[in-house]
Amino acid sequence: MSLRYLTAGETHGPQLTAIIEGLPSHLQLDFEALNLELARRQKGYGRGRRMQIEKDTAQIAGGVRHGYTTGAPVALIVENNDWKHWQKIMNIEPMEGTDEEKRRVHRPRPGHADLNGGLKYNHKDLRNVLERSSARETAIRVAVGAVAKQLLEHFGIRIAGHVIRIGEIEAPPHNLPLSELARVTEASSVRVADSETEKKMEAYIDKIKEEGDSIGGVVECIVEGVPVGLGSHVQYDRKLDGRIAQAVMSINAFKGVEIGIGFEAGTIPGSQVHDEIVYTKERGYHRATNRLGGFEGGMTNGMPLVVRGVMKPIPTLYKPLQSVDIDRKEIFAAQVERSDACAVPAASVVLEHVVAWEVAKAFLEKFGGDSMQEIERNVQGYLAQLEEY
Repeated sequence: MSLRYLTAGETHGPQLTAIIEGLPSHLQLDFEALNLELARRQKGYGRGRRMQIEKDTAQIAGGVRHGYTTGAPVALIVENNDWKHWQKIMNIEPMEGTDEEKRRVHRPRPGHADLNGGLKYNHKDLRNVLERSSARETAIRVAVGAVAKQLLEHFGIRIAGHVIRIGEIEAPPHNLPLSELARVTEASSVRVADSETEKKMEAYIDKIKEEGDSIGGVVECIVEGVPVGLGSHVQYDRKLDGRIAQAVMSINAFKGVEIGIGFEAGTIPGSQVHDEIVYTKERGYHRATNRLGGFEGGMTNGMPLVVRGVMKPIPTLYKPLQSVDIDRKEIFAAQVERSDACAVPAASVVLEHVVAWEVAKAFLEKFGGDSMQEIERNVQGYLAQLEEY
């Protein structure tokens, strides 16, 4: 069975919900580690007041017994603490009252899904669009990815993310081992390894916030311990780098993705792009460099996966851009909703988890079984095959 999930819920609704289907039985879940990932998403310099209201934790409502998955669908719930202030406005039952009482939105915000969604679904209240299109949904996606992370960690696959750039401030290159990178960036307010860069980024975010503006940036995810051969070259939709690219682009406000050196590959000769193949008895086949970010032909090649995404500035601004009232067709300043000046550090955490999900999905496609014990046997057999090649 293929690994998949669906989510439901609104930003000011009672909860976010996910159903995960296809997890093997006997996967031991660490609930504290799962909730730690949700807490990581809420951190970061530049976040807004919503993060002071929500203290995200995941509840498991099905598919797990005595700490282990059963093979049945796993149900995850992340409650919205802010729901208590929105119960009347977001009530599922019919509500009488004025537009003001219902907090009807009729002024679409530039850069959001408001107007497109209103036109597509024929909504005259754009709140029906913005409630679902909100980045709040990434909380439940992180919970889903946290489960995938635990599956991968069981097989020695480790993931870390960090911030490369916020606006005009870029972090210098580093040579830290993955575990050290994770430790150092976790202690940083902006998830960078360099303390001087951290100070510069904080000051830059403060300046942007004072101006009533927002700022985006670039984040990177690294995955180590991935075996050769996840994904496939035989069909476009089985290429794992393509699937990861789609997943990254599905994160709210992400407008670009790179694998390895990415767009730089279009500016330098091929001899400086491709990775030479070498062989040693200790490591077997591997690459002398990792410019292609762990992928060749849509498949993993045994090197660390390196994935970057660019996040645009959040479009909700405290100095709102021009928009048009859908009732009167008149120009107005776009409606302001509570928002962040910069969510790039949090986006780094979201990136980790969407990548973790896609790698876990490809891992189970390659080594699939109905129980962890069956998958372990399949992995061992494949690794033995590689050693004999």
